[in-house]
Amino acid sequence: MRIAVPTETDAGEARVAATPETVKKFKALGASVTIQRGAGLGSGILDAEYEAAGAELAATAADAVRDADIVLGVRRPGSELAAIRPGAAVIAIMDPYGQDAALAALAHAGVEAFAMELMPRITRAQVMDVLSSQANLAGYRSVIDAAAEYGRAFPMMMTAAGTVPAAKVFIMGVGVAGLQAIATARRLGAIVTATDVRPATKEQVESLGAKFVAVEDEEFKQAETAGGYAKEMSKEYQAKQATLVRGHIARQDIVITTALIPGRPAPRLITAEMVRSMRAGSVIVDLAVERGGNCELAKPGEVVTVDGVKILGHLNVAGRLAATASALYARNLYAFVETLIDKKTQKLAINPDDELVKATCLTRGGAIVHPNFQPKAPVAATVEPPPAHAEPAAAAPASPPEQTAASETLVAAPSPIPEHVPEPAPAAVPHEPVPPPLHETGAPEPIAHTEHAAPLPEHVYEAVPAAVPHEPVPPPLHETGGAHEPIAHTEQAAPVANAEPIPIETAPAPRLDAASEPVETSEEASTDGQRDTPANP
Repeated sequence: MRIAVPTETDAGEARVAATPETVKKFKALGASVTIQRGAGLGSGILDAEYEAAGAELAATAADAVRDADIVLGVRRPGSELAAIRPGAAVIAIMDPYGQDAALAALAHAGVEAFAMELMPRITRAQVMDVLSSQANLAGYRSVIDAAAEYGRAFPMMMTAAGTVPAAKVFIMGVGVAGLQAIATARRLGAIVTATDVRPATKEQVESLGAKFVAVEDEEFKQAETAGGYAKEMSKEYQAKQATLVRGHIARQDIVITTALIPGRPAPRLITAEMVRSMRAGSVIVDLAVERGGNCELAKPGEVVTVDGVKILGHLNVAGRLAATASALYARNLYAFVETLIDKKTQKLAINPDDELVKATCLTRGGAIVHPNFQPKAPVAATVEPPPAHAEPAAAAPASPPEQTAASETLVAAPSPIPEHVPEPAPAAVPHEPVPPPLHETGAPEPIAHTEHAAPLPEHVYEAVPAAVPHEPVPPPLHETGGAHEPIAHTEQAAPVANAEPIPIETAPAPRLDAASEPVETSEEASTDGQRDTPANP
């Protein structure tokens, strides 16, 4: 089993993925280690120290990674990716959010890529947590950088010439970096206040001797994810928080922002107006500048001065302490790699079901396998088929009634009849809804297009011997003196919902063909309609 460590190619990256200490530990696991010449110089580690620990040296990155089973790096591989053999494990800080092209390149290379920053926050993985080890150093260095730019003393000093007031430091975002910044500023003698959206941080801030400042409403009480990270707050909460801190920032000498949300741009905490409210000589350190910045006026990799206020936008702040950062990061890597090696066979044995592998593995077998970084499939334009119950295209719309042909609606499925049928008008009303309408001449019109005719419904309305033209079915109720009488003969009654159909024996339905008899006149229909109806009491 062979482990390779190439030199970092990113500008300003002085860290290295292995130290002489971890090289010895890898050798104890049965692995051979190859280090590219000069890989450790930025961290103060000479090639001779690697050789003394048992590592082999390679002239180029391609020579170092060729035929390696495991490739260790601080950042994801660059040009050396083409020289890594398919199936090799590549372990680094991959920075996968928003890097679709880089993830696709890793998948195309056929490597198993692991992102160390995705390590779950569980007890077993604490020793592998690169975010904690590197953010801890970033928080410390942010205070040192701020002190160097501040131009005044941090602690209160009482001298014969007078008293020097203590510096006021405000920390925004109390994660690992924020807590270390609080502790460091307190050691230097500053008066420290801090804010965060997570309720659990209040006790942590106060335990370090700082004062907690926040809008403690109901949203604040639920602002922490299961993984311990801060949730993105609503616009309303951000507005309330901004109102609270606006006046507070104006009285501060140093403000350090550390707020980050995994996979999203850094939240905007300090506006240009807040910057201009600070007195000249104040300092702002934006540790989130690589993700868009917490300060509106911060610029990545630059120190900006606005109305006498210095805004520090240093990149890779942990890398500004390269020797210490490399020592901690190399131990994180070793702790993880140790779980991937079978100690009996001394070979790489990655278990896909291991919770650490599931959480950190980005690519495997030529595909992106992490559920949070799956490529989005393009949405194809599709035409939805018409519903199965839709009427044929030849049928005219049911509304308005005057646009509906009688020959097409004769066979349309009737709507269910309500239990209480409203009394129809005594006279024929033009354009009354059907089924089934009759032709104005008094004779039913034949069906024109039988190939489009819908099947007759199971419950067919009973046709009366003589019906009023355009009179809706069921037959009209009897009228005598304005009283409504129910139809006595059940064979002519309208079917009740969910009831079994009643055989009709007294009046057969008229035939709908050319040989059918003419429909009786309205006078006959009126007489016959009363024949079977009992008189009013």
